[in-house]
Amino acid sequence: MDNRRLLLAAALSMAVLLTWQFLFPAPRPEAPPAPPPGAAATAPAATATPATNGVAEGVAAAEVAAPAPPAAAEPIAGESEDRFVLENSVLRAEFSNRGAVLVSLVLRGQVGPGGTELELVQPRAASPQPFTLVDAALAPLPVAEALFAVDPEEDAAGRALRFRYRGPLGSAEKRFRLRSDGRIDVELESASAGFGVMIGPGLRGRTVAELGNRFDRRLGSWRTQGEVETVEPSADSVVRLGSGLDWIALEDTYFLSALVPNGPVDGAAFEPVLLVAGADARSFDARPLPEGGKVAREDKDLARDLRAYLFARGERLELTTVWGPKDYDRLAALPYGLEKTVRWGMFGVLVRPLLMGLQWIHANVVANYGWAIVILTTLLKIALLPLSIAGFKSMRKMQKLAPKMQAIRERWRPKLRDKQGRFNAEAQRQMNEEVMALYRSEGVNPAGGCLPMLIQLPIFLAFYNMLSTAVELKWAPWVLWVQDLSERDQYFVLPLIMGATQFVQQRMTPPPPDPFQRRMMQMLPIVFTIFSFGFPSGLVLYWLTNNVLTIGQQMLYNSMADKSEGEAAAAAAPKPKGRKGS
Repeated sequence: MDNRRLLLAAALSMAVLLTWQFLFPAPRPEAPPAPPPGAAATAPAATATPATNGVAEGVAAAEVAAPAPPAAAEPIAGESEDRFVLENSVLRAEFSNRGAVLVSLVLRGQVGPGGTELELVQPRAASPQPFTLVDAALAPLPVAEALFAVDPEEDAAGRALRFRYRGPLGSAEKRFRLRSDGRIDVELESASAGFGVMIGPGLRGRTVAELGNRFDRRLGSWRTQGEVETVEPSADSVVRLGSGLDWIALEDTYFLSALVPNGPVDGAAFEPVLLVAGADARSFDARPLPEGGKVAREDKDLARDLRAYLFARGERLELTTVWGPKDYDRLAALPYGLEKTVRWGMFGVLVRPLLMGLQWIHANVVANYGWAIVILTTLLKIALLPLSIAGFKSMRKMQKLAPKMQAIRERWRPKLRDKQGRFNAEAQRQMNEEVMALYRSEGVNPAGGCLPMLIQLPIFLAFYNMLSTAVELKWAPWVLWVQDLSERDQYFVLPLIMGATQFVQQRMTPPPPDPFQRRMMQMLPIVFTIFSFGFPSGLVLYWLTNNVLTIGQQMLYNSMADKSEGEAAAAAAPKPKGRKGS
């Protein structure tokens, strides 16, 4: 009974105390007055008093006043949204102080679609712009919507900008400095430790048709310990990279934008996105892939691209950015190894001199890359003439032996299988030995016609790789309807003419003795013509020029061979006996 009364009294006492605090709350301390706008907030100076044995002289320890709280930092922000430009003879970079982001980057002297200077920032309506700051989940930080105050910084060239913001949306500072060679040095600071910076998606504004061009391949790439790796826009999820990166880049066949950290970073990421078409033909907004990479049925036809992110280790990130064409000489002159993004394939050692030759012809002979391709192809044909002559002679000898070889095959054909239809390997071996004996007796090398072609194949592939990747051909015109040697012929004139010359060339070439090989050779003109419908015009022009030269070469060979054979036959023929005089 006493215990119950004690508990009831304690409960009543607690209720009285809570009711009192609710009805009569303790007065809140007054906030210190805010500093006037534009004035630096200063805290009252504190006088330090030396202590003896933990107690201030003449004052009891309990009477020592607590330190005053630090004053709030002065807000920094812009008054209105505006654009600011850094430019030189290489590029023109335009920034918005809304988030301190890049909204335009134009390459000076690089002609783009429609004859205008090339824009490397893809137009968009609402997606984040390059140099937006993000968190670890790739979401833009609140300062992405802030209006930054802008200070044009004077340097030796007068090409630098500093953006600063401090306020309710956070705190950040960005510095951009334009070098004479077009590189942009970037310094980023943020109160959000481990923040990231974004570029992309992709680079350059493209139409839907251009996004589907298989020869203009879009990639994300990075280099770690000298090795370059890539990721495709078709990836199903975000690709995250560790530290130790040399650089990361967004690239296509002809251009790139690269981020080169100037110190340790906390990793990087590539995010595949869907491109939703905007009001303009080259305007797209980026939409992240759904969780798990499963795209809705109505979005399956949307083009894809990549955004790239680089993350700070701490509250500061310093980097150098490289924007522009994938010009091998230009990239090789930089100390980053970015020339490895120019992919020439396994015959790259041959591509380099071919590209130098094309550039020299364009600079010194004819200022038209179409005619430069024609001249370079002609020079290569002349250089390979001895191999072509050797192959032609071997094929003529094989053509003469064709009836004898066919007779050997017909004689052995019944013996190649027994009555049950089983293959007779011994009969096949004996037939092959008889054919080889015929080759030896006539002094013919069966590989003589193929060997010159095999030797020329690496040069052909190197020429193909060079013409497929040379940024010099991008938007370079030739004649009349061919206004871009890096794009396919929209009227298919070049492919059809090339196919016709391929057919003529095939009919003039001595057919191989094997029936299967002969049928395959007859199909090649059709196959090559179909393939060439989607090839870049510069490559088809090379193919067409090579076919025309080969036809002329074949006509000359045939006339010379016919004349030589006629003279030999005349010399071998018995001379008629003269009649005796009467």
